Amino acid sequence: MNTSPGLVTVMLLILGRTHGNSVTQTEGDLIMSEGALLTINCTYSTTGYPSLFWYVQYPGEGPQLLFRVSKANDKGSNKGFEATYKKDPSSFHLEKASVQESDSAVYYCALGDTVAETAGGAEHKL
Repeated sequence: MNTSPGLVTVMLLILGRTHGNSVTQTEGDLIMSEGALLTINCTYSTTGYPSLFWYVQYPGEGPQLLFRVSKANDKGSNKGFEATYKKDPSSFHLEKASVQESDSAVYYCALGDTVAETAGGAEHKL
């Protein structure tokens, strides 16, 4: 991604439904100044207590797990990003207090079944 110095470009995609569950996140591109507060909304719909994931995909690379949280009210964090698993309302919003140009990437919110351990429709095998 070629951006002007001092600007952060964040692309957002929705992974859709898996096993009757769904996630919805902020869509489109966000262009913001370095040092700004980043919030990417992610809400989910499920009948159980799934594991929740945030993935990041930097330009020219494959998706990488940012973090996973599997209990309500727990917080995931990595590289200055954090999200809290909230059951009511059903949310897992990604935040970073001060974004940098190096944070320019595509971010994915996903959920996994507690029984089958799937994320975004792809099976998680050991």
